[in-house]
Amino acid sequence: MELVNQQVLRKDNTVLAITHLSQLLHYVTGFGGFIVPLIIWLTSRNSIEGMDEHGKSVINLQLSMLLYIIISIPAILLLGLGILTLIGVGILGFILPIVNAVKAANGESPSYFLTIKFI
Repeated sequence: MELVNQQVLRKDNTVLAITHLSQLLHYVTGFGGFIVPLIIWLTSRNSIEGMDEHGKSVINLQLSMLLYIIISIPAILLLGLGILTLIGVGILGFILPIVNAVKAANGESPSYFLTIKFI
């Protein structure tokens, strides 16, 4: 019996942490916080152990934040509720990638709350 197309997944927590931290490119450059993690996830999901789980959670967070921003823009007209939501999304979008990058570096699973499972 032969084994065909058997791939050995390598454990690389540094790349997992970089995937989470690459979301912060929105705050540094104004763009790239969705594209860069997507590229990292798509190129290394079959070669790094845990990348598929971490990549999906990063993309789900970015899509959820985009949806929350789109919903909160019309809510600005409703007693300023949208402004509070935008501030909350901005704070969570900054803190959650850092917390989960530390978790990824320690070999733990990511935990993004308030995230809709798109993927």
